[in-house]
Amino acid sequence: MVFYFTSNVVSPAYTIYMGKDKYENEDLIKYGWPEDIWFHVDKLSSAHVYLRLQKGQTIDDIPKDVLTDCAQLVKANSIQGCKMNNINVVYTPWANLRKTGDMDVGQIGFHRQKDVKSVTVDKKANEILNRLEKTKDERHPDLAAEKESRDREERNEKKAQIQDVKKKEKEETRKKKEMDELRSYSSLMKSENMSTNQDGNESDDFM
Repeated sequence: MVFYFTSNVVSPAYTIYMGKDKYENEDLIKYGWPEDIWFHVDKLSSAHVYLRLQKGQTIDDIPKDVLTDCAQLVKANSIQGCKMNNINVVYTPWANLRKTGDMDVGQIGFHRQKDVKSVTVDKKANEILNRLEKTKDERHPDLAAEKESRDREERNEKKAQIQDVKKKEKEETRKKKEMDELRSYSSLMKSENMSTNQDGNESDDFM
């Protein structure tokens, strides 16, 4: 089971989701999207929370209030963290998550530590959690199928982009050829490059 929340503090709203337990977390790690940002309480056990960005956005584009929503949700779903103040929540793009065969279920590492950011949560904010709880939706998604559908859509978009580039290049080549031919024709038609029957025959007037 996966829990979905809506962060509607900005428009358009953002989707936040997390697995029910470590096994769902394992699937989320495996079938995450490039647009996903992963959140976790630093150095403590907690839920794995994901924020889905809009296409084209990066981790630096997360609105401040949306970031706060994610951090509060992670803190609230940490057995130890929910009881502590001034905890750090780390977050990083899904693509930076590293999973090896010797890791426990739900455990992850990072490919690049410098791509991991952190935010401090001073204390629990009930008004934020209550707002998110009202949007909570429990689902049993086919994560593998959703990921394949998303990847197929991206492949089709890239294919269309490549075809568009090729079409533009072909058109530019055609226009360049026409311009070259036009310049060549204009050069031939210049008066100084044209000759008459009398050119070079002045000596014929002398006996």
